[in-house]
Amino acid sequence: MKKLFLLMFLTGLMVVGACSQAAGESSEDRSVVKIGYMPITHAVPLFMQERAIEGKEKNYEVELVRFSSWPDLMDALNTGRIDGASTLITVAMKANELGIDLRGIVLGHREGNVLMGANDLGDISELKGETFAIPHKISTHNVLLYLMLKEAGIDYEDVNTVEMSPAEMPAALSEGRIKGYVVAEPFGAQSVVMGTGKVLYQSDELWENSLDCALVLHGDFIDENRALAKDFIDGYITAANQAEKKDEHVHTVSSEYMQVDETVMEQSMEWISYDDLTIDEKAYDELRVYMQEMGLSDNPPTYQEFVDTTLRKEGGEGAE
Repeated sequence: MKKLFLLMFLTGLMVVGACSQAAGESSEDRSVVKIGYMPITHAVPLFMQERAIEGKEKNYEVELVRFSSWPDLMDALNTGRIDGASTLITVAMKANELGIDLRGIVLGHREGNVLMGANDLGDISELKGETFAIPHKISTHNVLLYLMLKEAGIDYEDVNTVEMSPAEMPAALSEGRIKGYVVAEPFGAQSVVMGTGKVLYQSDELWENSLDCALVLHGDFIDENRALAKDFIDGYITAANQAEKKDEHVHTVSSEYMQVDETVMEQSMEWISYDDLTIDEKAYDELRVYMQEMGLSDNPPTYQEFVDTTLRKEGGEGAE
């Protein structure tokens, strides 16, 4: 009986140790921050962050978890399987509205959303009755489509909008299955480089300072690891500053996460910016209005309810 008890006790210790490591400790006793992402240009600061902290005294490691769709990524974030994500700010706001404690910290990028059309599309009015692809109903991309149609005097309902995987959109346009699409980069640049589509609008032509992807963290992670969260955000902003250089090093690192032709990458980077990733309150309030106007959200969280400004360090490498 004594031997059996000792065996059970030792087994228990092993299980506790294993659980402790799975909860976020690396083999080197450094905390692991698990962040979800999609393989898009809007997540380049995350790609750069792993390199930005190499060789530095850091108390954490970043484990990037790749997803192929926004619903899968948000399911992992909402259920706490990852600590945070570079995701559509709109779906994170919707989750917050539904009672899930997600908090927006900084943006993933600025601009870099293009509305693409078929080469034979003349005027925007020709989109009536046609199919236009968006990555997610609750997205800034959908809002941009709404604003483009509104400017052209077209009712949103006059166009057949369909949700489609971003990677599928360039092929769908070239094959004539859709008349246009709006999505994150580099998928707009792909159609331009291949010559199978043309730019109808850049996002800033319809809505200056529009908000799209943001780095979102789970409230529990922030509350239980505040110092760690601050260090992580500090490293993220340092990486964003490196990403803004858009040099050969940035292209090389990004290519490890996205299988993109170099010409496509260059075109994509030309449209996007990674400087000043602060979530602007005025732009956020505009987004809330559009979400309500389109019926995407009944009561989106206010800026104070959703955006956490306490993790930004004053001074130091993470300040802007």
